[in-house]
Amino acid sequence: MTALLAHTRIELALALRKGETLLLTVGIPVLFLIFFSSVDVISVPTATSVAFLYPGIVALSILSSAFVSPSIATGFERGYGALARLQATPLGKGRLLLAKSISVMVVELLQLGIMSAVAVALGYHLPSGASGAEVVSIVGLIVLATISFGGLAFLCAGLLRMEVNLAASNGLYLVLLLISGMVVPLSKLGGLAPVAKFLPTTALSEGLHAVLSFGQPVSVQSWSVLCFWAIATPLLALRYFRFE
Repeated sequence: MTALLAHTRIELALALRKGETLLLTVGIPVLFLIFFSSVDVISVPTATSVAFLYPGIVALSILSSAFVSPSIATGFERGYGALARLQATPLGKGRLLLAKSISVMVVELLQLGIMSAVAVALGYHLPSGASGAEVVSIVGLIVLATISFGGLAFLCAGLLRMEVNLAASNGLYLVLLLISGMVVPLSKLGGLAPVAKFLPTTALSEGLHAVLSFGQPVSVQSWSVLCFWAIATPLLALRYFRFE
């Protein structure tokens, strides 16, 4: 436990000190929210643009924090040999990945606070049909998505070479951004929509939209898809993650 807490503090300090990480996880999602809420670029199925965009941008920020940032950072640590040194300490693989995951969740709390304040300033309010239980379910969605994305991040970082992982993480981020219903509604994606429904990003986005945009409960499919990915990716990461 001492080793876990100590490394969690280190991971959190590193995350909050990196300007490029904060730009990716906080700056870009906030700019997206402000821009697309202020400019009539896409048609949305809600009364206001911010009512549709806010849940999607929250999903985007979770993807940035739980997948892209830890994947790239861990990949560079592995490429430069820092993880090989940690392998000789009592920390171990499980506590290393857990410490990184805890620091990600702290950053996500910061993100949610900032984006919620910006959304309210832009005119967002909860739908009249949203119940307390449905709002609480958002926590479950975010936790499952964070576990899913984190497992995928550590799987990529632990398997791919540093340069390949950098390109793959950024490329996958852009693809998931475009086809997961975060900014562009799934109804606009045509033949890609049926495939997209099985992605964890789509399940998170649809779940958040159901509660925060329409005041409806999260669908069974969204829960099922997120649970599947939340089990599969951490198991794969623990099995195939390499320190060097």
